[in-house]
Amino acid sequence: MSAIIYFLCLSLLTPVSKSINDSTSLYLSPTIFFPSYQNMINSFKIYIYTPSKPFSFPSPIEALFFTSLQASPFVTQNPEEAHLFFVPFASNISTRSIARFIRDLRMEFPYWNRTLGADHFYVSCTGLGYESDRNLVELKKNSVQISCSPVPEGKFVPHKDLTLPPLASFTYASHAPGNKTTRYLVMHSVAKDSKLVNELRNDSDFLMESEPSNEMTLVERLGRSMFCLFEYGADISGIGKALRFGCVPVMVTDRPMQDLPLMDVLNWQKIVVFVGSGGGVKEVKRVVDRACRDDECEGTRRLGTAASQHFGWNEIPEPYDSFYMVIYQLWLRRHTIRYPRREFV
Repeated sequence: MSAIIYFLCLSLLTPVSKSINDSTSLYLSPTIFFPSYQNMINSFKIYIYTPSKPFSFPSPIEALFFTSLQASPFVTQNPEEAHLFFVPFASNISTRSIARFIRDLRMEFPYWNRTLGADHFYVSCTGLGYESDRNLVELKKNSVQISCSPVPEGKFVPHKDLTLPPLASFTYASHAPGNKTTRYLVMHSVAKDSKLVNELRNDSDFLMESEPSNEMTLVERLGRSMFCLFEYGADISGIGKALRFGCVPVMVTDRPMQDLPLMDVLNWQKIVVFVGSGGGVKEVKRVVDRACRDDECEGTRRLGTAASQHFGWNEIPEPYDSFYMVIYQLWLRRHTIRYPRREFV
């Protein structure tokens, strides 16, 4: 990408770049992100191994990521210049088949053994567990796993793994109603039977989105709502849409979250309000009121709208969209530990 195109892209991010050097940026490292992203565009190379036989991914988002990767300028046919290596396999095949594939890579190519798989990555929405087979152990412990959030417990290693932003497209509408007439919209993914939900139903401040709506109806409700409640551990696929249409996400959770999408890049504390479920409706309102006063809430909403550009998937990837942001997180992981070669008994 030329310098002109690069600065054109920056101009499209005006709400973000204005705060690039202050404490209100939505990025964890705002002064590093843009130049590092540009270095990625210019330099990043990924080698894709040829699968042993044709396969298809079981979920649309896995398939879209793989298709986008194959057509991207990051792919190289020369493994010697690659920063990372992609291991293609369907996440719903048997662990024995995966182990056999890794064993074949080890025997046929020199690259796995250089790092014991630390400069390799794979996609599995459900994540892989720990197995006794040497090949699976190295794959799980060393290679980067790309999953879907939330990842089942025990199947995510925070220091190396990452998650895909939910599958969402914003092409169906560019604007939503701006008149905020609803205080809280409870997304349909929140558990139907719980003490908290029963309290929410009996409070007029909360509108229950009990079932998935059609796109336009959902956009209207998001645009009219100030806050959108999500339950961590359930479906959070609507979080990108909530950010896009100015509904500040309120994440209900009782445990630390280590597998939110784009955690290497975004300062989630600036765009989402986190609250525990134990205190009921009163606690939800107290935390939200404290974290998002009128003037502060507008800033949170603005940053959320700017962040939403990173939660959109496109059939043909566009700069800074979900595909490119996942690739950027892989770029951050390109420096791997070169393990010494050793023999296994």
